[in-house]
Amino acid sequence: MANSSLSYKYNFEKPNDRRALDLMNAAATAVLQEMPDIVIAYGISDEYSFVFNRRSNLFDRRESKILTTIVSTFTSYYVHLWPSYFPHQTLSPPIPSFDGRVVQYPSIKNLRDYLSWRQVDCNFKTMSKHPLFTQADHREGHINNLYNTAFWALLQKGQMGAAEAEEMLKGTVSADKNEILFSKFGINYNNEPEQFKKGSLLVRDYGEKSKGPPDKSANNAHSGQPGDGMSKTQKEKERKRRLKAEIKLHFVDIIRDDFWEAHPRLLVEE
Repeated sequence: MANSSLSYKYNFEKPNDRRALDLMNAAATAVLQEMPDIVIAYGISDEYSFVFNRRSNLFDRRESKILTTIVSTFTSYYVHLWPSYFPHQTLSPPIPSFDGRVVQYPSIKNLRDYLSWRQVDCNFKTMSKHPLFTQADHREGHINNLYNTAFWALLQKGQMGAAEAEEMLKGTVSADKNEILFSKFGINYNNEPEQFKKGSLLVRDYGEKSKGPPDKSANNAHSGQPGDGMSKTQKEKERKRRLKAEIKLHFVDIIRDDFWEAHPRLLVEE
């Protein structure tokens, strides 16, 4: 789901506006609270991905119903929560709206590849898009968060014009951008918030301490999905367990195995 038109209209801080990112996270958290079949969610910039339990039978797996419910719920909470994050900026027509699509991946490996790609893509997104910046994007290709940070530092602190800043960054590699940031503005990019560099991951925390590999019988007992031999009462109990689980926000590396090994029950390959 994405909506990139708001940042210019409401003058989001550049290159990243923490309020806007926190609002996206709050809306996504509300979606997880209302839809227990969602296992995890990952957000970058103005986009969020929601991962369902692989055996979910929500709405009889009707793609259109799932999509419209997710998008409408997310949009409703985004608008509802807006005053909490932007108390001095009143929404005006056109009111924020989001779109989306449903994709089914055949394996946990494919899903992890997708999530890894999204985190890599986090370095190619900016929460604060601007007409000048979009123009540069078309000429230079992908522009990552490091580029964004350097670009806006040159504009805001270096008093450069967009074309001049773009020319300075043209052909530079990461080390060059880091040097520009540190030597000209005293900015150590490594100290930038992890939220900006890694995106936001929402997961359900059941308070389970086990770090070993998930056994399939346990997964069957807790899936709450058709075909697992659970009674209606058991399935309802499991649904309530998911709703009661604490939803935690992480800014972590999900490309490497460390996070997944520490949370083996999040994604289970059967």
